[in-house]
Amino acid sequence: MDSSFLETRQLCKIFAPHQAAAVQALADIDLAIHRGEFAVLSGPSGSGKTTLLNIIGGLDGASSGTVILDGITVTELAEKELSRLRRDHIGFVFQAYNLIPVLTARENIEYVMRLQGRSHEECRRRGEEVAAKLDIGALLDKLPNQLSGGQQQRVAVARAVAGKPKLILADEPTANLDSKSAANLMDMMQQLNEDEGITIVFSSHDPQVISKAKHSIVLRDGKVAANEHLA
Repeated sequence: MDSSFLETRQLCKIFAPHQAAAVQALADIDLAIHRGEFAVLSGPSGSGKTTLLNIIGGLDGASSGTVILDGITVTELAEKELSRLRRDHIGFVFQAYNLIPVLTARENIEYVMRLQGRSHEECRRRGEEVAAKLDIGALLDKLPNQLSGGQQQRVAVARAVAGKPKLILADEPTANLDSKSAANLMDMMQQLNEDEGITIVFSSHDPQVISKAKHSIVLRDGKVAANEHLA
């Protein structure tokens, strides 16, 4: 395997390994994703998509195997180092949005940048820049419960992008959106990928969403069933 921005080597995950009901969620996953790619993980429910994203992002541990992100062996990091990696280099987008309900859209977008220690002026400038790209500049003073699902997910994407991470992991980002909102969100994510050069790996089972990817990885029963560069 050539040297890649993101690699997994012989990655395995077993839940409840010492019990009779042990489940092998991932089995010997070998992947290489290059810097700047727009890659999709697809496959049926239970195929291991979310588990793989969580291990790549350091939200869950592997049973065995290795994840390497831009030369950093993620699977060897202690929890404090993992926290710094997630804060500074990885943006997350969840299907349930996970916005902080008492913060405005602006404050949600700026949240990670403030954790990074950036100045108020930089947080404000960068937040407004990303919001404009996602067409939510007029919504910055609204609370999450004043926004539609599609608008909330755009805020979540803006928050993920604002801190200038190396990698964005998006788990079924369009699952709770209607087809038009889903198509708009994917177009915007694709544009951000091209404009900002951020590597994006997202999971989906929606053919309309999957068709946007440049690198398609299909999981089935915790294994890679197909792995194809589309452009």
